[in-house]
Amino acid sequence: MKKMFSILTALSISILLTAATFAQETPGTKAPGVRKRQVNQQRRIAQGVRSGELRKGEVKKLEHEQREINQEKKETKADGTVTAEERKDIHKEQNQASRHIYRAKHNRRDRK
Repeated sequence: MKKMFSILTALSISILLTAATFAQETPGTKAPGVRKRQVNQQRRIAQGVRSGELRKGEVKKLEHEQREINQEKKETKADGTVTAEERKDIHKEQNQASRHIYRAKHNRRDRK
């Protein structure tokens, strides 16, 4: 029962973050590929929870990292334009987050 609750909690957090990512896309503030990658990373985290590859602490850290990226994206869009430098920084953070997801899912620690 406890295990099911934690799985449902992690999945609901992923869904909420995905919805927030879609909601933030406004005209005139383009950051190509950022939203798609964010959604993909949320799916990878959710899949890791379902399969048992990610532990509770790992999920918490990965979700926090996704929220930080989302917040930075929101801040860069606040002035109405996303510069190439800002886009580059967001992509760099997404690359790092992707590596963290991979490492957490493949570290041979099963969720308990």
